[in-house]
This record gives sequence, structure tokens and C-alpha cells, in this order.
Amino acid sequence: MTDQPMPTALDLPMVDPLPPETQKYFDICVEKLGFVPNVLAANAFDIDKLNTFTAMYNDLMLADSGLSKLEREMIAVVVSAINKCFYCLVAHGAAVRQLSGNPQLGEMLVMNYRVAPLTNRQRAMLDFAAQMTTASAEIEEPDRQHLRDVGFTDRDVWDIANVAGFFNMSNRVASATAMTPNKEYHTQAR
Repeated sequence: MTDQPMPTALDLPMVDPLPPETQKYFDICVEKLGFVPNVLAANAFDIDKLNTFTAMYNDLMLADSGLSKLEREMIAVVVSAINKCFYCLVAHGAAVRQLSGNPQLGEMLVMNYRVAPLTNRQRAMLDFAAQMTTASAEIEEPDRQHLRDVGFTDRDVWDIANVAGFFNMSNRVASATAMTPNKEYHTQAR
């Protein structure tokens, strides 16, 4: 894997050889996606950092939650749109297109989620994620109550906040390091 181009502007090559567990994880990515996402390759210069990143990502995006996988990807896209994170917009925009079966929805969320045909629940969730991204210190109980009013539990509010928070952090790292999205994302689910 060392012959791959660097996934960021930083000279931090992947550990070579990768530990067997990491290689197995990357092999699963290739099997399921056809490639290793550059965000994983970027973190693979330090296996402990990679493991920490993947543990948090997998917990937030794949573990049991009152939020669907699509809803979590929608949050990722809206946060990334506000932050203008090219990597995450491309990668998670592709996930929204794939999970929703609606390429137009993915594009709307990338450009301006407010023009998308959303349910009241989705709109409230994305409004909250957007507010967290632009003005988290201004969130008050009425903002959380609005989420409850459209059917979210307190656990769901926790999950919305954590997904939005994770992507705010990830967006900043991806942008600061000029992380490039895998070219395969651009053509997925179109």
C-alpha cells in the first residue's frame, strides 16, 4: 500500500507493514467499497490514532441508535457543507446518495439542506446540527425540546450532538491537512 499517493498534504506515510488487524480492516474496506478511504490511510501513520478514529467513527455511525444510518450521514453532509470540507462532502454525499437511493437528495444536502424535501424530524435534526456547527454555545433547552417534540428521545439528541461534533472535528482536520477524497466517491450512486 506504500505506492499509493499521499492522502493529505503532510508527509506521514502509512506504517509498513500494517499490523495484521489493520491490514484485515483495510482488506474488508477494499472488499466492501473497492478501496481504502483516504481518511483511514491518512491516520495509518500511527496505528493507535487510526484505531481511536475508527472506534469513534464506527460507534457513532454504525452502532445501534434511534438515528438511521441515512440520518447520521445526512448530519455529516450538512455539517461538512457549513464547514466547506471537500473530503467529507464528497465521501458522505456519496453515502447519502447510496443510502437514500436519491442522488438529488445528496446534492441538495451538499448545496443547501433547506431546499431538500425533508420530514419535520429530519429538518429539526439538521437545523440542530447546523446550529451546533455555527453557534453551539447558543443552544438552549427550547432547541433540545424541539427535537423531542418531533419524536427524538434524549438518547437521540445525544447521538445527533455527537455525530455533529465528530464531523466538526473531522472537517477541520481534513481541511487543515488538505485531505483528498478517493476518486471513486465522485461517481458512486449517481
